[in-house]
Amino acid sequence: MASAVLPSGSQCAAAAAVAAAAAPPGLRLRLLLLLLSAAALIPTGDGQNLFTKDVTVIEGEVATISCQVNKSDDSVIQLLNPNRQTIYFRDFRPLKDSRFQLLNFSSSELKVSLTNVSISDEGRYFCQLYTDPPQESYTTITVLVPPRNLMIDIQKDTAVEGEEIEVNCTAMASKPATTIRWFKGNKELKGKSEVEEWSDMYTVTSQLMLKVHKEDDGVPVICQVEHPAVTGNLQTQRYLEVQYKPQVHIQMTYPLQGLTREGDALELTCEAIGKPQPVMVTWVRVDDEMPQHAVLSGPNLFINNLNKTDNGTYRCEASNIVGKAHSDYMLYVYDSRAGEEGAIRAVDHAVIGGVVAVVVFAMLCLLIILGRYFARHKGLFSLTSSPRIK
Repeated sequence: MASAVLPSGSQCAAAAAVAAAAAPPGLRLRLLLLLLSAAALIPTGDGQNLFTKDVTVIEGEVATISCQVNKSDDSVIQLLNPNRQTIYFRDFRPLKDSRFQLLNFSSSELKVSLTNVSISDEGRYFCQLYTDPPQESYTTITVLVPPRNLMIDIQKDTAVEGEEIEVNCTAMASKPATTIRWFKGNKELKGKSEVEEWSDMYTVTSQLMLKVHKEDDGVPVICQVEHPAVTGNLQTQRYLEVQYKPQVHIQMTYPLQGLTREGDALELTCEAIGKPQPVMVTWVRVDDEMPQHAVLSGPNLFINNLNKTDNGTYRCEASNIVGKAHSDYMLYVYDSRAGEEGAIRAVDHAVIGGVVAVVVFAMLCLLIILGRYFARHKGLFSLTSSPRIK
């Protein structure tokens, strides 16, 4: 007569789990609850052998869940979703979700992949080991969602220098909330952010108040997002358009040497730069009328046959819709002989310098000749001047 072998606690638990997996949906929940209640009555074993790790994954990518057993005794391993539905029982998948695929099954590991992860897949996933007593460990899947849209908006398309404008940047529907940084060119600026939460998703709006200057025209304002689901820099930008009043500069075109003498001609050019570009440039004579022989041609001023009565301050004025500006040129007309006298004095100084150089050279030559002469006749002078000895 064959003797009957009584099943162990782990074998009973495994058999009940198999029966629960094969049972109809209405009966399956009752069997699982009964199984968990029975597991609570089983004496405690030698410690936890079942381990797993938390998983962080970007939306749309693949999450890998691994249930690992340190000391395997061939007990059954099971994986459940956050709703306590069995995903895999050993290498069998009761759950009808094809995104779950078995990567590895052995007595020491149950590894499952979840493709095309969405925010609804977040939560705790349970690993169960049907030892005596049963063991359970859980892993938490965290889904990162990058911003779905990044928008920047400037209060005014065109600003005037000295004006303060408002710039807003919005990063929509991310998880967790994004961090927004502001840059004007390469310089970082500080904005003020507000976070709005809706259905576990976050929309961040950052506001920047910016006072613009003419140097800011054409400079980009950059909204940059930092988020754990974003690699590199995710950013958007807008270029500033700043209007400013003209900058005026007077250039002397003639005479080239800059010395204005009686009888000569004078030509001045007015250079004006602004945004928008000045359409009209005017010349006036400060505190006096313009000479009758002066000729005005756009930004140029010509005065022929200069004389002393032309002395004074000549002003170039330019304006646009932002404002107006001017630059002054002070004219002083020298005598017609001023240049000739200067040249004559220069020649006199050169002649005097040459004469002095010749005299010094002649004296040096004379000293050298005298020195050589006295050196040759030194002995003769000594014999002539010494007394005779009787």
